[in-house]
Amino acid sequence: MKDFEPLDGALLHERLAWPEGPVDVCLDTDTYNEIDDQFALVYTLLSRERINLKAVYAAPFFNERSNGPEDGMLKSYDEILRILDFTGADARLAFKGSDRWLPDSETPVLSPAVEHLIEMARASDKAPLYVVAIGAITNVASALLAAPDIRERIVVLWLAGQPRYWKSASEFNLGGDLTASRVIFDCGVPLVFFPCNHVAGSIRTTVAEMEAYARGRGKIGTYLCKIFRDFEHTDLTRMGVSKAIWDLAPLGWLVNREWCQTQLVNSPILTRDVTWSFDGDRHLIREAVNISRDGIFSDFFSKLERQGN
Repeated sequence: MKDFEPLDGALLHERLAWPEGPVDVCLDTDTYNEIDDQFALVYTLLSRERINLKAVYAAPFFNERSNGPEDGMLKSYDEILRILDFTGADARLAFKGSDRWLPDSETPVLSPAVEHLIEMARASDKAPLYVVAIGAITNVASALLAAPDIRERIVVLWLAGQPRYWKSASEFNLGGDLTASRVIFDCGVPLVFFPCNHVAGSIRTTVAEMEAYARGRGKIGTYLCKIFRDFEHTDLTRMGVSKAIWDLAPLGWLVNREWCQTQLVNSPILTRDVTWSFDGDRHLIREAVNISRDGIFSDFFSKLERQGN
């Protein structure tokens, strides 16, 4: 592991506080992995009162929707371009990310996304750049390994893993690149951590709600409704069935701090068994412990309604 010097304590506390004004954001997303990243990208684009989107980075993923990390990243890049087109956003916001997992805890995987993130972070002055990561953390870890100085200029919001009290830390985003995940928890970067069970997993919606409040709200509303209804892993048309749209969690916190209860804790240690271990001398991070599903979806659907008219 690269030897990172601890950040100044006062600076770390300042970075971990909820930002009062609008913020510059880079979104790091495995957009084709599932269907929740699409919602997060759309919500980011619609929340201009709080979020100034500077870039969207395609993150690698590997599951039944790809044949490897590079293929997953490229499919995510294409999906990002599709979303940007449907919303009338600039395609130049999109950057291809890492084509493989980190080979070890000291060697970055360079890519256009990593190079752009370093450039954007170094260009920021006193106000930090917020990096919202909603996939495997390879791109962000690579940027930190290649340019450790950017720790003082960014705040990472990461949706991954499970609450620290959970019996296992295992989860798709965290497990995609375990080496990169350990880098994020160990390097001392200001981190706001959004676990899945009992937090992001609470942000759920249904086909009936999507049909009522998304379909017909522009191309993007109809597209979100279609991919939700057609989700291959669950028959969402059955009575009483809902689905988590996990990736809205960090955006919800940025938009309105009242929707997300958080606490300052020592950064956990991610063990070889993919469980949490603890050391009270480690640096602080902010962890989400509760979230308002209704607040986030009410805002999301309201903004979609305005955009679609």
